Amino acid sequence: MATTSYKKNYRCVPSLEQFYSQGSAVAVSSDGSFLACGCDDKIKIVDSSNSSIIKTLEGDSERVTALTLSPNDKFLFSASSSRLITVWDLSTSKPLRQWKGHEGSVRGMTCDASGGILATAGEDRLVRVWDVDGGFCTHNFKGHEQVVTSVLFHPNPHQLLLFSGSDDGKVRVWDLVGRKCTYVLDKHFSTVTSLAVAEDGYTLLSGGRDKARFQFPFTLIYYDTLETYVLVFVCISSFKYGYWCLSVVNLWNLREGTLKKTVPTYEMVETVCVIHSGTHFYSSLGLNETSTAKKKESSPPVIFLTVGERGVVRIWNSEGAICLFEQGSSDVAISSNKDELKRGFVAAVLMPSDQGLLCLTADQQFLFYSLEQSVEEAFCLKLSRRLVGYNEEIVDMKFLGDDEQFLAVATNIEQVRMYDLASMSCSYVLTGHSEIVLCLDTCISSSGKTLVVTGSKDNSVRLWENSSCIGIGTGHMGAVGAVAFSKKKNNFIVSGSSDRTLKVWSFDGLQDNGSEIMNLRAKAVVAAHDKDINSLAVAPNDNLVCSGSQDRTACVWRLPDLVSVVVLKGHKRGIWCVEFSPVDQCVITASGDKTIKIWAISDGACLKTFEGHTSSILRVSFLTRGTQFVSSGADGLVKLWTVKTNECIATYDQHEDKVWALAVGKKTEMLATGGGDAVVNLWHDSTVEDKEEAFRKEEEGVLKGQELENALSDANYIKAIKIAFELRRPHKLFDLFSELFRKKHAEDQVDKALQSLGIDEQYQLFEYVREWNSKPKLCSVAQFVLSRVFSTLPPKEIIEIKGISEILEGLIPYTQRHFSRADRLERSTLLLDYTLHGMSVIVNDYQMVNPHFNILMKKQRRCWEKFSIQNNQTPLQRQNSCPQRNASRGNPKKVGK
Repeated sequence: MATTSYKKNYRCVPSLEQFYSQGSAVAVSSDGSFLACGCDDKIKIVDSSNSSIIKTLEGDSERVTALTLSPNDKFLFSASSSRLITVWDLSTSKPLRQWKGHEGSVRGMTCDASGGILATAGEDRLVRVWDVDGGFCTHNFKGHEQVVTSVLFHPNPHQLLLFSGSDDGKVRVWDLVGRKCTYVLDKHFSTVTSLAVAEDGYTLLSGGRDKARFQFPFTLIYYDTLETYVLVFVCISSFKYGYWCLSVVNLWNLREGTLKKTVPTYEMVETVCVIHSGTHFYSSLGLNETSTAKKKESSPPVIFLTVGERGVVRIWNSEGAICLFEQGSSDVAISSNKDELKRGFVAAVLMPSDQGLLCLTADQQFLFYSLEQSVEEAFCLKLSRRLVGYNEEIVDMKFLGDDEQFLAVATNIEQVRMYDLASMSCSYVLTGHSEIVLCLDTCISSSGKTLVVTGSKDNSVRLWENSSCIGIGTGHMGAVGAVAFSKKKNNFIVSGSSDRTLKVWSFDGLQDNGSEIMNLRAKAVVAAHDKDINSLAVAPNDNLVCSGSQDRTACVWRLPDLVSVVVLKGHKRGIWCVEFSPVDQCVITASGDKTIKIWAISDGACLKTFEGHTSSILRVSFLTRGTQFVSSGADGLVKLWTVKTNECIATYDQHEDKVWALAVGKKTEMLATGGGDAVVNLWHDSTVEDKEEAFRKEEEGVLKGQELENALSDANYIKAIKIAFELRRPHKLFDLFSELFRKKHAEDQVDKALQSLGIDEQYQLFEYVREWNSKPKLCSVAQFVLSRVFSTLPPKEIIEIKGISEILEGLIPYTQRHFSRADRLERSTLLLDYTLHGMSVIVNDYQMVNPHFNILMKKQRRCWEKFSIQNNQTPLQRQNSCPQRNASRGNPKKVGK
């Protein structure tokens, strides 16, 4: 039998992180390759293809309220609740300049076509225009009565106009040359949310949250802003709770400042986008032929797109206020079955280069639509990918699919999201539960179909095939906190609830009839525990099921009748997770008492106990044919264990909160973890790669070591120093510098070697020098290297080394100590010279050799006189006892002494 190779290490790949917070601003690059998203007080640059975070810009600890990009995508402009406007250089991720913009938060921001002028709209009811390079205000426009919500430059740089919309329902047109308000466009009844300029350059579109409400059936509507005055009878299809709702998009003539047309949209409009001729959108609507056949008109029709509270995309023709296209159903998830309220769209952007449409939902999802030609319709929008800006707290997740290329994630919402691991895009959403989904499990049926079962706080169990619900199990009196599929036959489900009961549900034949939702039949029910049931596991042979509960026990039951087999007692806190071994007759349990236990099924004896977590252990799962297991806990740690040795091989700290969810791939044994920090991490087994990498590094180290010895034999110290840095050998490096220190005229070689070092190697050199400088035997070489470093490298370059300040602070005290010791040694040698001179051992012209001698003689004479005075000697005694005076008189007796 082949020996099982243990897993030694896993590498973490952060796959799903929060990159957007609700209500924050979003900016799209000119080529659509990345998004700039506000995430609380940070700005995250996100790859639009897979939601990976490219870089993070640290803000000023206040929430980001507005964002916009320069036309060339080199600069990013941001504003936060601190009222600071910041210009970011995206190449270096550093702020270029900052200034205070308004007395209140900035709500809107836009940059002109040249990129040199920035306009901001604030809560202080002001619209201001700024010179980007200078950071000073060029225009300060007053006039709005409430908060200014949107601002837009005219797309033609030769028409110096600025448009602004406000909560007062008015749109103002500002002349940048005359510094005045040209027109006040007042036909909205609520907040103006979006502005757009038509292709002709003389038509302005404005959308808002107007919502005129008229009670049925006694009201007839007379809407006097339509081009044709019409009396409209209220239709039943236009009602909601007995009221008829009307919202509009207004088209304005910028030459005269008058209303050209009003298009009723019957929903609160959040964004209006003009569709230009010549684009793929325009041609797909079949308008090119129509427009060419018509005669030229003074005001051609405007084709525009709207999104709003209904969560559907609609395309309009201003001529006749015709809706050319409307999505048949919304891709926005329903929040509840009771009120059927949808989280609609809050923003939309037409992607450049005919890349499609991007819509942002109220629940922080980015929906990317692409055009698709269908047989039934000439124009169709297909949801190509869905990026989720924030997943909230992750409760449970499982791998899905034949090749485990999908990940099912349950969070603190009513839906379950299915992620494609290749692109980390949310492929589809399971919608149907009316309360939060607490648990899920997946399997491949005997017919090859992928099935998902979910348990929720709405006391129900749901069975899913792809995105359709095919079965519902009702009967629990509490929240369903644990579900599990059968492992062998895949024809039943076991569920556990807070009502302390276990139920076995059969779904034979359901997958053959997926057109309607069937009721699952409960085959067996048992009152299993005294408290909530947290976890369930079915044995590989489908004969047993194990349940873990808050009552600190785990129970093993025989299927399908749920007859008790054994009760596992020994934990001191509630049990959060249970699982059967894939090869042995044993069960593993994880508990809130910070321990993991392995139990024998035959007699319920505890075989092994594992300790190591510092908080409750929430998940545990077997690996490597049952010889290893992985665990996660409330301390945010993920640990890899070996059963035979009771040893924790590796500990990973990649989460900032409790790790509630742990999924293990059955084929690849890839791990996925998620928890309270709303982050999903994927873990890949890197044991083989790490072993190969270690072998490669060892081989390279041998070759480099030989190369180092060759460089030393050739006296090529520059190359030797470079290789010593690559091999990270500080002792060899010290020997090299020590040898150069003893050589004459070796400074040039040291300087050339230091100039060839990179920033990382310079930092490493300072760390080595700090270590050498702390030892008296090595400090002379350290000071020699320091002197050459400060003589060779410019101070500005040294200061820019990251973390250099801490190293310099560690060098200063030891350097001062070495200097004091050297100064004392020098003083001692001069005192010896003075004594020998006084004894006439040194010739008189020694004073000419050592210039410090006279200075030292005067100091010593003063010290001697001070000593004599303190000992109460008379002037004559002081004169006779001074060795310097006796030596100058040539007294042989005194000198002899």
